[in-house]
Amino acid sequence: MLRTFIFFIMPILGNKMLPKYYTITTELSDIHLEEALNFIEEYFLKPQGKYYHNTKKTFKNSVAHLNFTAINETEKWEVLVEVQATNPFKVKMTPVNCPHNINITKKMDLIKEKLLITVQFYEDTIRQATLYFAWVEGEKIIPESPPTRRKKFSFRIFGSNMILIYILFFAVNITLFLSLGIVMGIIGILTIQLVIMLFSDQILLGTSDWKITPENPRVHILEYQLPLEEFLKFQEKFGKDMIIKMKEKIYKKSLAVGREPTCELGEDVFAEYGFKCNAKIRVSKVVDVYSIVKEASNKFNIKMPKVALSNTMIANAAATGPSPNRGLVLITTGLLVQLEENEILSVIGHEMGHLSGRDPFILFSIISLEFILRFTILYPIVVLSPLVYLILVMGLIFFIAKFFETRADLLSAMKIGEPHVLAEALRKIGYNRLLAERIAPTRFPKWINFDPHPPIYFRIDRLEKMKTPIKVKNPLLRSVKDVFQGFKRSLKINKP
Repeated sequence: MLRTFIFFIMPILGNKMLPKYYTITTELSDIHLEEALNFIEEYFLKPQGKYYHNTKKTFKNSVAHLNFTAINETEKWEVLVEVQATNPFKVKMTPVNCPHNINITKKMDLIKEKLLITVQFYEDTIRQATLYFAWVEGEKIIPESPPTRRKKFSFRIFGSNMILIYILFFAVNITLFLSLGIVMGIIGILTIQLVIMLFSDQILLGTSDWKITPENPRVHILEYQLPLEEFLKFQEKFGKDMIIKMKEKIYKKSLAVGREPTCELGEDVFAEYGFKCNAKIRVSKVVDVYSIVKEASNKFNIKMPKVALSNTMIANAAATGPSPNRGLVLITTGLLVQLEENEILSVIGHEMGHLSGRDPFILFSIISLEFILRFTILYPIVVLSPLVYLILVMGLIFFIAKFFETRADLLSAMKIGEPHVLAEALRKIGYNRLLAERIAPTRFPKWINFDPHPPIYFRIDRLEKMKTPIKVKNPLLRSVKDVFQGFKRSLKINKP
């Protein structure tokens, strides 16, 4: 069962401030709830002692509480914060000093986001000491493993925008030109690119581990989260690959012979490595992936795409295909572990936005047009400085791709109807990038790098400003406008 963090925000209503509740989820098991408070204190509060004072940990009815005061001496505001290590976590924020010119709700929102980021960092630490098992009903059992180079390559090449095909063929075209000549080389390259685009759904499906179908719609996920301190101690004794060895032994005694991993089946393995298997370290969930994707496709009024699952704990999703009627959505088990079902739905909505907008085909057309222009009208410019041309045109195409990623966010918000849920999912998936962007003195470099996605802070802030129902006549034009406005604002010095 996923754990939920609940924060109380105190909005100002005249001279009164009343609590407001909201939730953020985590996959932590019961044994790590108190440890999470220690992590917040050690890695969030102490390093920023200038802003967080009066830290105190207490116990009430055997439940750990963490209290601290958030202070900004320059702006003269102060907020009392209480974090309660229950399931769900409860956090209470109480402003005790706030000048009239300060938006205290916004300040508390930032505190909340920093707490969320800290919790995500803690979860990442716990994942190192976690045994993950995932399987699809009716499908062949495949052990979880880090993504291979082939899977990573396929994910990046065929996922959603296929821009990396553009980079790949910069090298391929030289070979074809030398062997076929310029005219036949251009025709050959465009033909290969077209074939790859037309069969991208089949290619990406071939790199996945499972196909999700109406007959086999559900994914089972089971975690054994070992006590962190004990794990680190035993890791020194048994080696860094201890988790892999434990998983292999439990796998052979359970899933490999058609049985669900249980404490009873893994008892000898846990004991061999100095652990005890109990309910407090076990977290399980079952996700009806097919139904979630089906719901998203119905909301977008497009044909149900093929659904594939890759058994890796890196949270990701992608969509590809030559048309909305021949689409494929690929999801990783890591995404299912980290997100709640409504968050998964909103992420799938983003991918449906790519399919419904025919983004793979549009971006293929843009790339092909540039390729033709490069050896015709623009050829004299290319000859003068091929490297400069390459850098500039790649930067331009990646910037254009940001329009379509931004539109996919907007389409998910419009069709699924939960922009704040998608924003929360993005926080969890990209929390490390979000932290870097929040504290960066300038966000300009994030806009001009070779990444088809806009900066994650921009995507989150944009989604949270949306109010449902969202009605936009032309989502692409609106997204282009928003990207240019975000880029313009990035030229200013950031005040985190």
